[in-house]
Amino acid sequence: MARAIFNGAVLAESDTFELVEGNVYFPPSSIDKTYLKPSDTTTVCGWKGTASYYNVVVDGEVNTDAAWYYPDPKEAAENIRGFIAFWRGVLIER
Repeated sequence: MARAIFNGAVLAESDTFELVEGNVYFPPSSIDKTYLKPSDTTTVCGWKGTASYYNVVVDGEVNTDAAWYYPDPKEAAENIRGFIAFWRGVLIER
């Protein structure tokens, strides 16, 4: 079981997830999207592709670009298509 928690709120919880480069990627069905607000930020990874970001918002506290995902990953990262990972103060329990 893996969980992502920020400011006391459970953002994601799942028995199934992908572990890539030390990051837990949660399946879309495990995400509480009420806490995610789209961001305009993107970054590029040479082997995964272009990542898109969400701001995490819990009880008015905004954690900018604290969640990311690959909507259209390269073939080598197809296993994380649409899965969401967290950082920047989001606690990941495993």
